[in-house]
Amino acid sequence: MSIDFDNMSLKEMRDLRSRLDRAINSYEDRKRREALAAIEEAAREHGFNLADLTGTKVRRNGTVAPKYANPDDPTMTWTGRGRKPRWVQESLESGKQLEDLAI
Repeated sequence: MSIDFDNMSLKEMRDLRSRLDRAINSYEDRKRREALAAIEEAAREHGFNLADLTGTKVRRNGTVAPKYANPDDPTMTWTGRGRKPRWVQESLESGKQLEDLAI
């Protein structure tokens, strides 16, 4: 795939960067979940659970995946629960819709 950056507007390049950042984060999250599942399976095969081996509780319930990301800094995310972060509030005040921030 070849992209001609010279003929792209700044907005198009920023949109592309935002989409790429979201794709990278999604890929990393997926690989992290796959690794965790493989580790848990290996522990089960040896008669343990992950908490037995690490001495910590494995928390599956209660963790909510983020639904929204800051277009200017995709590392800043929000689950959509609780109080809106400042970057969400500022985006909404600038005329964006919540759907514009969706991951």
